[in-house]
Amino acid sequence: MERALAFASNARRVVGGVLRAGDAAVVFVAGFVSYWLRHGNLDLPENYLVAVVIGTLLTINYHHMGRLYEFRNLRSLARQFGPLTVSWVAVILTLIALGYFTKTSDTFSRIWMSLWLGMNLGGFLLLRLGAVLQLESWRRKGKLRTNLAIAGSGDLGASLVSHLQERGDPALQLVGIFDDESPGTPTGEGERALSGSISDLLHLVRDNVVDEIVVALPLQAKDRLSSILTKLQAVPVDVRLCPEIVELSVPIHGYSVRAGMPMLDVFERPLGGWSLIVKTIEDYILGSLLLVLFLPVMALIAMAIRLEGPGPILFRQPRYGFNNNEFAVFKFRTMGVEAGEDSHVPQAQRNDPRVTRVGAFLRRTSLDELPQLFNVIKGQMSIVGPRPHAVAHNKHYAKIINEYLGRHKVKPGITGWAQINGLRGETDTPDKMQRRVEYDLFYIEHWSLSFDLRIIFLTPFVILVDSHAY
Repeated sequence: MERALAFASNARRVVGGVLRAGDAAVVFVAGFVSYWLRHGNLDLPENYLVAVVIGTLLTINYHHMGRLYEFRNLRSLARQFGPLTVSWVAVILTLIALGYFTKTSDTFSRIWMSLWLGMNLGGFLLLRLGAVLQLESWRRKGKLRTNLAIAGSGDLGASLVSHLQERGDPALQLVGIFDDESPGTPTGEGERALSGSISDLLHLVRDNVVDEIVVALPLQAKDRLSSILTKLQAVPVDVRLCPEIVELSVPIHGYSVRAGMPMLDVFERPLGGWSLIVKTIEDYILGSLLLVLFLPVMALIAMAIRLEGPGPILFRQPRYGFNNNEFAVFKFRTMGVEAGEDSHVPQAQRNDPRVTRVGAFLRRTSLDELPQLFNVIKGQMSIVGPRPHAVAHNKHYAKIINEYLGRHKVKPGITGWAQINGLRGETDTPDKMQRRVEYDLFYIEHWSLSFDLRIIFLTPFVILVDSHAY
């Protein structure tokens, strides 16, 4: 038991360090292997060795900045792929800049450099794949499980127990509830019987049955809180304070320290740091490629609209984007000029007489959305994200759906997770919009580069079979 608990508590601290050493080894070994493949020997010249050492140091630092060594990110390869790619691109660009400014780039073999850079990225991915598989194996065997004890049997302790039971986290095992007041007797509705006093808890700690203690007492109970913390200050396990906010059922994403005071992180900007960089690069690269790819199609659509009758080919419609800022979205005109497609016109319905023949085809195939690639290039939209709604619809649903405005935490997209799941077309009831909002918020909360690529890949297939767009 002692060795099992030691393993569980130390694994989270050690795995990140092992990966750091592994990344350094990958960069260093790949430098020698690449030179051997190119020149047939391992006698690296001094300038090559310097480049490998600098590359190793840059890799460790950029990967650290990308949070690639944090335990919570190590259990999913998909979550690591985007930051890993961006970090390695940053290393490459830094090396190129150093070679340019030191006028040493010509002294390196281009073949060696290509082999080295490619082998490094492959090595990083294999290393993390191995880590993911090993962590999953440990998890299945229960080696990463944390045995948790609760100190405090009041309402806050009961709320914490209920929360743990609702979440059903397999990585946590509740040892019991301990308190010096009325041991063995439940003190509130929904509470369990006490497992013992604080002294009993200390005995369990000494017997290596507990590796984490959560003190669940309100701050108003200063004397009890101080007494329990005094008794626990010498135990060799993690001791944490449960915030009273747990009774409000609000999300907690971590904590920050401001002016020496700990602050709970309740709501966070969903895309920040390296995630924002990855998302921005994705939008500009894919947006530019798709724009070039679809330019001939867009030209044919423009000709078809012009031949069908008078009126503009494109129209601009005000929509709300990131942070509820209004912008003009571009679309191909699909209605007659007299319809005046603006935010005050009702949503298009099946067999809507305002929709032209060309417009009906464009709406059914979503080709009317192609000009929004210009919005992506301008930085107003993303390829993937919550679909932007007309201003009037935005104001209407914001009043009746509490979470509605949460969609604007990220840029709106040309396609999105809600649309992939069949939530396209008219939202004539609050329930339909509620479901769309739920899918949009799920996307925002679980964003990753692989998630975006999955949505982009599925979009054409959904368009071909979906009958909800008209």
